[in-house]
Amino acid sequence: MLWTAIALGFLSSFHCLGMCGPIALAVGGQQKNTYFLHKLLYNFGRSFTYAILGLVFGAFGFTLALAGIQQGLSIAMGVVILLMAFSVKSSDRFLTIPALHPLVSWVKAKLSYFLKSKSKFSYFSTGLANGLLPCGMVYMALVAAMGLQSPVLGAAYMFLFGIGTMPLLLVLMFSKELISVKNRIRFRKVIPYVGAVIGILFIVRGLGLGVFFSPDLQAFDYGSTQVNITMCR
Repeated sequence: MLWTAIALGFLSSFHCLGMCGPIALAVGGQQKNTYFLHKLLYNFGRSFTYAILGLVFGAFGFTLALAGIQQGLSIAMGVVILLMAFSVKSSDRFLTIPALHPLVSWVKAKLSYFLKSKSKFSYFSTGLANGLLPCGMVYMALVAAMGLQSPVLGAAYMFLFGIGTMPLLLVLMFSKELISVKNRIRFRKVIPYVGAVIGILFIVRGLGLGVFFSPDLQAFDYGSTQVNITMCR
């Protein structure tokens, strides 16, 4: 399932271009010899924040899995991803939730501070802060990370999601004219369908059909229980 993170990240960069684009353009400074390095530090900072969030959500999914609802959780997460895939714009309305205003204000203040700073760490820190900005596509990826039911896989999923967003943002950083508005709109239209595929994969995974994408989790748990009983004897 990890490959879906890169695909989702790449397409999400077309959706989030309006929010993250200006910040990405502001990162780098005027020094040509370190320009590319600063851009990479910024993007890896974002990916690191995503990975930490994935770790938390993956751990939460793991906790639910311990309750014996592995397959049900995977199906539920698949349904949620399906719903979010076709309402990406609506999910961005979470930005207007009053409860998130303090977080958004704090992140914007940190972004302003780090962008004005000239140290190398400031570029990585700008990425760290930017990764906390509320975003509908990030929410969708976090749901997928929770569906993997593992802190490690959740962190890996979100890190790869961040890596997937890098190509377009790096291109934008060097030349915003390389990708026309028309092509950006075309890529955005693909987002719901890719999200739907990911959602369906999670649902099939939860059905426990005993195939590659749908392991029989109940049989695995039963086998593990038998092994534990034998060892105790």
